[in-house]
Amino acid sequence: MQRLTFSLDDSLARQFDEFIAAKGYVNRSEAVRDLIRSRIGSVSLDAPQDGHHAEWCVANVSFVYDHREPTITTRVLDLQHDHHDLVVTSVHTYLDHDNCLETVVLRGPTDSVRAFADQLVALRGVRHGHAHFVPLNASGHAHRHSHGTPGAHVHLRPIN
Repeated sequence: MQRLTFSLDDSLARQFDEFIAAKGYVNRSEAVRDLIRSRIGSVSLDAPQDGHHAEWCVANVSFVYDHREPTITTRVLDLQHDHHDLVVTSVHTYLDHDNCLETVVLRGPTDSVRAFADQLVALRGVRHGHAHFVPLNASGHAHRHSHGTPGAHVHLRPIN
């Protein structure tokens, strides 16, 4: 582990301490590490580094919609079925008599996941949509599983 030292003006330091308290971080170091991880992850998803960006990612897409609006539920379900190769799971939460919160976990090639997440959030009738992306490193190998079957597969790990 490396130790870094940096300076902040009083106002920014005060705002950072308020942020730390509000988010429940144990100390400044953990908050700084989390912010750096978040920014590096965003950069690897958005801008090419060394000529390429993260090829795989996992995403959590959450959005609210009024289920009484004609066809919105059908459009949401049809889109998820059309992209079953990217959808890991979805959770449907009833907020009140009219509104539902849908949370969809996606995993796959970054460009495909991003395009699908954008489609979900942009559907007519969807409100308060947001997608959170985490870049993944993909490494493949073959080995024998504990249940005896051999298998080649890919491990997808968050980029540090």
